[in-house]
Amino acid sequence: MLPFAGLPGGRSESRTLPPNATYYDATANARTAHSPLAGDTTADVCVVGAGFTGISAALNLAERGYRVVVLEAGTIGIGASGRNGGQIHSGQRVDQTVLEAQAGLDTAKQLWSIAEEAKAEVLARIERHAIRCEPRAGLLTAAWKKSHVPLLHADAEHLEKIYGYKKLRPLDRSETRAIVASERYHGGVLDWGGGHLHPLNYLLGLADAAVAAGAIIHEDSAVTAIENGPEARAVTANGSVKARFLVIAGDAYLGRLVPALAERLFPIKTYVVATEPLGEERAAALIRDGLAVADTKFVLDYYRIAPDTRLIFGGGETYSSGEAKNIAGIVRPPMLRVFPQLKDVAIEYAWGGHVGITLNRQPHFGRLAPNIFFAQGYSGHGVALASLAGRLITEAIAGTAERFDVMASLPVPRFPGGPMFRWPAQVFGMMLAAIRDRL
Repeated sequence: MLPFAGLPGGRSESRTLPPNATYYDATANARTAHSPLAGDTTADVCVVGAGFTGISAALNLAERGYRVVVLEAGTIGIGASGRNGGQIHSGQRVDQTVLEAQAGLDTAKQLWSIAEEAKAEVLARIERHAIRCEPRAGLLTAAWKKSHVPLLHADAEHLEKIYGYKKLRPLDRSETRAIVASERYHGGVLDWGGGHLHPLNYLLGLADAAVAAGAIIHEDSAVTAIENGPEARAVTANGSVKARFLVIAGDAYLGRLVPALAERLFPIKTYVVATEPLGEERAAALIRDGLAVADTKFVLDYYRIAPDTRLIFGGGETYSSGEAKNIAGIVRPPMLRVFPQLKDVAIEYAWGGHVGITLNRQPHFGRLAPNIFFAQGYSGHGVALASLAGRLITEAIAGTAERFDVMASLPVPRFPGGPMFRWPAQVFGMMLAAIRDRL
């Protein structure tokens, strides 16, 4: 049986949707509303941000008996955790060979083990809490260039030989073409240990489980200031939370609230669309076996077929600081480069969001003070790893910090240029990478 087989799927009732609703909003399970913070309160732990990191921390802490208060600036899922491609990847964002060179084989093996546990954590939570979020096994990494194929295959061989990971299947061009109906790819690697899910429903299920365990969540409660000390304090417009410990989990949506974190994180815009339903036959011919796909471009394409036979496709890039006015127009060209046979297909949902990346694409864990923890910068690998981050933070708060410290040991440099020049420097780098993708 495949690792994701037999777990709960889901559909939701029809409802009135907000403007610019995502496909995930349209197919969300019943949502529990959480009142804004009003007045001053105390807690054992205050969590800033109700995405995968913050909610998983709240759930794990509440299960251990801590009094937890979560402060969310908007509503649960409004940020990256409720708007992403839903893909679950193996390993860290950086290849194991790079980690071996940077940190040594023993630490690289610890990091691999943590990443494997992250995937298992997702599945265990889905099963334990009966979360209806449509999990499926299988993730194909497709080679955009011919030169990428031997690198992918060598990596698969290395993971099996050194890490004992036997769920990868190297593919040549014809085998890849048999899975994905596109002429753009030269080969790839199929990972049966990866997969995909409905990210918003997964997050909503975790939030319900956290509340059931005793956590308190306040939506529409943006934190405007953080004060450290023996007891940390998070301040909102209408109240505050004083706590023995504070967890900062805002990632790309934290803004300049904590400058020391902002200087190591860059919020990249990413865009996703969902087509009209393709029908069972056409969807199965497009991507076989219900797999998710991501390619090897720097500005990558990532996509999958939803249970209602829509293609969910993420891709494209913009370089302005403003919001895109025609997201479908941004994503359709890369979608048609991969699948020109979909030129007659309408796009029914189009949305964007921010993903937090670090300069070296390694996750950024650490402490701002002995009692203030943070985790951010998953760089597109956050569904699984952010889900486990909450457990690692909980372990550290409870006094067992070894695994958290392994993640915190990864070097994450500041972005060059400071607040004034960081944006144009990063945009210039992305433009060069996008040009290389097209050559």
